[in-house]
Amino acid sequence: MKRVVIFASGSGSNAENLIKFFHNIDNVAVIQVMTNNPRAKVLERCKRLNISALAFNRVAFSKSDDILNILKLQNPDLIVLAGFLWKFPNFILDHFNNRVINIHPALLPKYGGKGMYGMHVHEAVVANNEKETGITIHYVNENYDEGAIIFQAKCDVLPSDTPEDVASKIHLLEMEHFPIVVNDLLNE
Repeated sequence: MKRVVIFASGSGSNAENLIKFFHNIDNVAVIQVMTNNPRAKVLERCKRLNISALAFNRVAFSKSDDILNILKLQNPDLIVLAGFLWKFPNFILDHFNNRVINIHPALLPKYGGKGMYGMHVHEAVVANNEKETGITIHYVNENYDEGAIIFQAKCDVLPSDTPEDVASKIHLLEMEHFPIVVNDLLNE
């Protein structure tokens, strides 16, 4: 049985999509969702979906071994960042080398780095009159959005598109591709 832990900071739509995708797959289980936001909507989704969820603070995550020790006990095959906004500490990355992945709402290396998430990305894409954008699924390393790229999917940006239009297109790409890429990684 392959074990997945998801980290999320917000609404949790990608987390829910992954949980539902793997619900009927015999060899994969989402065993835990972790969040740095005690008011994140992902916690409500986990309750409804009967998935264990844990909220933590910055001290537990990056200034102590608390989260690392929980992860060691859970022994996940893959840690999936699905809208998680904090930089992952090196000591956790070192222990789970090449087992932490992230989804980013742009075609990296464009529109990556600290502060480039969610609507900030879509606003920048529209402001720069980009003709296309997309999603990038990548390994997490010590720098924001600089890990090796695993997968990218593109969509057109029309001259009439607003940042909200772009966000909708990106959301569709995430829903379609993220679970499949995670499943492929787990079955390599």
